[in-house]
Amino acid sequence: MIRFLARRIAFGAGVLLVLSAFVFFLFFVAPGDPARMIAGDKATEAQLAMIRKNLGVDRPVIVQYGTFLTRALTGDLGFSYRNQQPVAQIIVRRIPATLSLVAGAALLWLAIGVPIGIMSARYPGSLRDRIGQAFILVGLSFPTFVLGMMSLYLLYFLPKQAGLTLFPPGGYKALTGNPALWAWHLVLPWSTLALTMAAVYARLTRGQMLDVMGEDYIRTARAKGLSERRVVWKHGMRAALTPLVTQLGADIALMLGGVIVIEQVYGLQGVGALAVQAVTNQDRPIIIGVVLLGGLFIVAANIIVDLLYVLLDPRVR
Repeated sequence: MIRFLARRIAFGAGVLLVLSAFVFFLFFVAPGDPARMIAGDKATEAQLAMIRKNLGVDRPVIVQYGTFLTRALTGDLGFSYRNQQPVAQIIVRRIPATLSLVAGAALLWLAIGVPIGIMSARYPGSLRDRIGQAFILVGLSFPTFVLGMMSLYLLYFLPKQAGLTLFPPGGYKALTGNPALWAWHLVLPWSTLALTMAAVYARLTRGQMLDVMGEDYIRTARAKGLSERRVVWKHGMRAALTPLVTQLGADIALMLGGVIVIEQVYGLQGVGALAVQAVTNQDRPIIIGVVLLGGLFIVAANIIVDLLYVLLDPRVR
């Protein structure tokens, strides 16, 4: 187990190294002058040369990348061109909003999607199955931003016109300040993200359970007189968990890198909104930092999923 974990960590470190080199060189050859961006159009050449020297962009690209990599290993991702603040500090301030959104939505979409998928698989072709498939079809067909705008219109704008305030229009409140206010501001974002993702997990669960419930060991468990609930949850669901865990790890890792649409619709100042602002302002250090953060989450998620395989599937052990 230790050697397996060490190999996975080493492989993940190699992936992050390749990703950092690709992103750094990609943005190095991109058009735009950071010095001009900071100083403005009225700056003299002497001022621009001084800024380039201070930023270190006047040196060869290989030297710049080596300096960047050395600092990144200590958590220093450079300074934002626009804000003149450390990139790491800017990103750390944005992570709580994204983490709160993804964690709460993940619990909701699992609580909704997995039971619907199991219900559809247990009664294929029945009314319950048709209702479950209708939910899957509607959930997969609705774009996230459409559902978000509808939620704001129906649950914020219309009640506000009637003098009621059911939910806030958006924004993020820190969990440490007031947990109730934190949850109140995230109910609509959680629901919007969870409903779209629940359809994905309901479809995946249904497909896996249909395959598993036809296996010989399921018939053997039923022949032994086990209750249907125990057959489904102890024997069937455990075998169907492997693809669900894989999908969950990938989805959470990708979303922790920024849920751009939801954060823009509800005004959550998370990592996704930061990435959009950085692209608009051509703030390359922040863009590189956000990309590396997303890569780190994906690598970590894959390592965790590999460890969960060992716990869930005896064949892997």
